[in-house]
Amino acid sequence: MQQPRLTGPGAGSDRYDVLTALSVAALGTGGHQQVLLLRLMALVTARYNWAQDELSLGQKDMALMWSVDQRTVKREIRKLIDAHLLVLLRPGVKGRVATYRLNLRKIAELTEGFWGRVGSDFEARMTERYARRAEPEDRVVRLDFTARPQPADDSPWQRVLQRLRGADPARAGAWFDNLVVLHDTSPDLALEAPSLFALRYIETHLLAQMKIAMRQELGPGWRLKVTVRQ
Repeated sequence: MQQPRLTGPGAGSDRYDVLTALSVAALGTGGHQQVLLLRLMALVTARYNWAQDELSLGQKDMALMWSVDQRTVKREIRKLIDAHLLVLLRPGVKGRVATYRLNLRKIAELTEGFWGRVGSDFEARMTERYARRAEPEDRVVRLDFTARPQPADDSPWQRVLQRLRGADPARAGAWFDNLVVLHDTSPDLALEAPSLFALRYIETHLLAQMKIAMRQELGPGWRLKVTVRQ
């Protein structure tokens, strides 16, 4: 389905709503997820061309805006594309910077669980604009970063989790602490992610790290599987 274009009368408030949704989602998540969303907000606020519905900005300028190096920019843009928050329209070539487009429906999907924190009027407005325009088969996935009850400290997953926390406390708080144990009897460790977005991010960016920690803590032979809550 074609996403709405935020142009014409009233478009200014619609654009502010997008930034508001991103900001409350960032504040509600923490960790690197928060930083990633804040960096996206900076790009949108400063350089997004709403009339053309695109962003054209070189990595050097992004690095300056974000106070990072260009390698970090390349890595962060790839994460935004992998998360389907940005769509690459035209790759950068010599003499021309890359062009991107916001995926407004994916942003709505990511942030929907936080709309009510702004107010009932904001939630109703965003629902009217995005959720009710979805096709019947569309599935709105809510991000849920509420910590889940965990097994005893000496359980296999808790041992792996402690190792992951020691390596990167912020990442553990943002992603690993919210996984729920479904099964942890040798040789299988089955975990449940709180949302489809979280599952996809873990599979793309964190699964290898989790498997290494599992092997280091539990030894060889264990199998790791992460699914999403239905």
